[in-house]
Amino acid sequence: MKHFLKDKLELYAHQTTKEGKLECGDSYYYTATDDYFVCVLADGLGSGRYAHEASAAVVSVVEQHHHEDVDTLMKYCNNILVQKRGAAVSILKVYFHSREFVYSCVGNIRFFLYSPNGKLTYPLPVTGYLSGKPQIFHTQRFVYEPSSKFLIYSDGFDIHGAKSLLKGYLSVESIANEIKREYKNTMDDATFIIGSLL
Repeated sequence: MKHFLKDKLELYAHQTTKEGKLECGDSYYYTATDDYFVCVLADGLGSGRYAHEASAAVVSVVEQHHHEDVDTLMKYCNNILVQKRGAAVSILKVYFHSREFVYSCVGNIRFFLYSPNGKLTYPLPVTGYLSGKPQIFHTQRFVYEPSSKFLIYSDGFDIHGAKSLLKGYLSVESIANEIKREYKNTMDDATFIIGSLL
């Protein structure tokens, strides 16, 4: 499990590969500057080498252009998938100074943000996947409170009751360990990223 800590952010990321496959079809990337945090999770269609190739291409283009806005990043991701296996793609960008986050997703990746006041934000993804064909994005902007927690995961995890996981007083490390323990899956590539916005 990977751990990342910066002034305004703490997160844990965990990934497992489908049984019998050498390469994971999920890829993710995150980085934080003084002004923003950006995270992308891509789930290549199917599993194995071609799924990995598609999701890795998405992650690579976000890594090169993470200063761009979310809509622009989604367009780059879509364009890079021409002639490749498609991918479900989710991008989160958090702006620390304005306490806002922007989120866009196409495909079966889940995202939850839980505020200390008890509010659960769950932007619905656009169905389908990115494949280079013209695509409508549904990019949304939200405000968040300090100490909000977020969870983003690919469909390899079948997590029930995300709100109850996030709403307790557990640290993000404890929640990450609980997800690892309770939601093991060897039938599909599986990735989750859980974080706290301090």
